[in-house]
Amino acid sequence: MQYVDDKTLQLRKKLGDLIKKIREKQTGNSINRFANEYGLNDSNLGKIEKAQIDCKFVTFWKIAEAYGLKPSEVVKMLEEELGEDFTLIDL
Repeated sequence: MQYVDDKTLQLRKKLGDLIKKIREKQTGNSINRFANEYGLNDSNLGKIEKAQIDCKFVTFWKIAEAYGLKPSEVVKMLEEELGEDFTLIDL
């Protein structure tokens, strides 16, 4: 099993929650229907929404495009959810 620190887990959870919220609000589709419609792996999408796995960058990009958003717009939403003091690395 892959080691995940608290901050990485927090990021995963926020991203998963955000992806699920956008999917439900914008499409109203189930994970299976949404994934099949946009050529995504429904099992991985479910794991991303549940913060069980990291979201690959390519998958993140596809999800953003499926929502009709730029990846940078989704990142901005994620940054707002995490708060401006969030960092993955303590310097």
